[in-house]
Amino acid sequence: MSAREPVIEFAGVGRTYPGPPPVPALRPAELVIRRGEYVTVVGPSGSGKSTFLNVAGLLDRPSEGVYRLDGIDTATLNERDRTALRGRRIGFVFQSFHLLPHRSSMENVMLSLLYTGARRKERRARALETLERVGLGHRAHAPAGRLSGGERQRVAIARALVNRPSLLLCDEPTGNLDTTTAHTVLALIDELHADGFTVLVVTHDPGVASRGERAVVIRDGVLRETDPAGLTAEAVQAVQDVQVRDVQAVRNAHAVQDVQAVRVVQTECVR
Repeated sequence: MSAREPVIEFAGVGRTYPGPPPVPALRPAELVIRRGEYVTVVGPSGSGKSTFLNVAGLLDRPSEGVYRLDGIDTATLNERDRTALRGRRIGFVFQSFHLLPHRSSMENVMLSLLYTGARRKERRARALETLERVGLGHRAHAPAGRLSGGERQRVAIARALVNRPSLLLCDEPTGNLDTTTAHTVLALIDELHADGFTVLVVTHDPGVASRGERAVVIRDGVLRETDPAGLTAEAVQAVQDVQVRDVQAVRNAHAVQDVQAVRVVQTECVR
């Protein structure tokens, strides 16, 4: 077990959307991600990936359990403090980039520094330094709308890194990229991990998920850790089949308990 301190700690964390009927999108989960680790979460559409990402990224509150980010119990924070914590500690990389197309690469990266209190000169210097870190210093003044898909994703990564976050949280970072460009972006993420960044990648692609030190398969909101070295589409399906059986077994057990309870009540009524 690593002695490094946890960045993410899930203790029975679950998320249920209110009904009727209620929808349990993330089943109560235990998960610890330590500083400097590279963890991937893989699953198909509808598996609970987005719910997991929203909870981990402090975009949604869990319905149950305790979520600590950098040791901070996030349930104790009001919305303003949660927003501040998210801005300081989490760097987001999205599938669709979310850049302002008529602003330069540098201006897009500088936006992440607006609420830090840094002066404009410092913001520019840090933005340029981070763009150079991702290999785009020469495109600092180019409008984001004129960049290639790979360049836009690298700008998005620079924007996520410029605040020096505790966690780099990537949502399908190669989803809108061709194969060659995707490999370039994934190689950059590998480099950032090698430099000490804590990386969490949420994806539907087993090939992307296999690059992590640790991999977690999600299906029907259930998390199950697996070996990333053997992660293929077939291996993901096998883990998901086990999860389905586990969930069904729990449901059957509950159904049996319900029937037994009804019989007890019926017996008492007869008496």
